[in-house]
Amino acid sequence: MDAAMGLSLPLRQRHGRAHPVSCVTMTAMPDAHGSTLMLVLDLAGTFAFALSGGLAAVRARLDLYGVVVLAGVVGLVGGIIRDILLGALPPATFSDWRYLATVAAGGLAAFFAGPTLERLSGPLNVFDAAGLSLFCVTGATKALAFDVGPAQAVLLGVITATGGGMVRDVLVREVPTVFRQELYAVPALIGAAIVVAASSLGHHGAAAALAGAVVCFLIRMVGLRFGLGLPTAPSQRDKPGE
Repeated sequence: MDAAMGLSLPLRQRHGRAHPVSCVTMTAMPDAHGSTLMLVLDLAGTFAFALSGGLAAVRARLDLYGVVVLAGVVGLVGGIIRDILLGALPPATFSDWRYLATVAAGGLAAFFAGPTLERLSGPLNVFDAAGLSLFCVTGATKALAFDVGPAQAVLLGVITATGGGMVRDVLVREVPTVFRQELYAVPALIGAAIVVAASSLGHHGAAAALAGAVVCFLIRMVGLRFGLGLPTAPSQRDKPGE
């Protein structure tokens, strides 16, 4: 059959007979989730984003199904996009049941404990900032595990951190936070850059990951507290209603 198709395979001698040897080689894919710390941070970020998505759904007066779905979208979309871009298939969401369980827990917590959470100071922003900071770190770390360049790793960290929140805002008919005059993508970029810079200097441990997450969280919260943001186009600054 191989001869008829014009193919030739290397032969291996065994017991006096020649046997074809397969030329297919399997490439082992890196597993960034093999690190317990990275898995914990990824699941914590998933839960934080799921809570923010669930609370946004509660505010939009969605039913139980809508709350859980929006929690899942916000908690999982960023990581799914990251894994698809890296070729880490199937995405961790579909190969590890803990991700689906985490977003379900976050959605149910938002649905049943929404009034209690809302009485806290700015819970939606706090959970969103927590998810942002954790995902920018895990996104950049997983990208580095796949040997992408430094700039690409930072970009994937930002995509992982902002993807879910962007979809959340679109689904509840709001302009995505990442496109508004708020410090949203910038903190994620800085947090991811810290992880990548530390890796280039040979520091791959928990300290760099936690430092990147803390810096991202603090910048986001300070920006919210003092109304800091990036400037708009000069021609739009003095228009009424802006």
